Amino acid sequence: MIRRAVEQRPDDGYIVDSLGWAHYRLGNYDEAVKNLERAVELKPDDPTINDHLGDAYAKTGRVLEAQFQWSHARDLKPEPDDLIKIKQKLATGLAEETSSSADAAKKKPDGG
Repeated sequence: MIRRAVEQRPDDGYIVDSLGWAHYRLGNYDEAVKNLERAVELKPDDPTINDHLGDAYAKTGRVLEAQFQWSHARDLKPEPDDLIKIKQKLATGLAEETSSSADAAKKKPDGG
């Protein structure tokens, strides 16, 4: 559905960001970077899109570029809750995600 939206509105940075973030969440980090870089080209002043690109850079080992994007996102005056998260990433890097789905994926089928 998101791909169709991008096809219909290829110059909408928010839609391109959504596609990039979907790739990120699926673990397709190289594809996420490609789409998120495009989204930042389209909406360079959006803190969330810059933050997303920083996350994708971090996942692909591009640490200096991730730091740059997070710094830029911080300077673009994000929402207060987002600012806290961005400052944390600048201080310690991208923490491993610990969601219940990630925990469930680590468990063996026999419960152990």
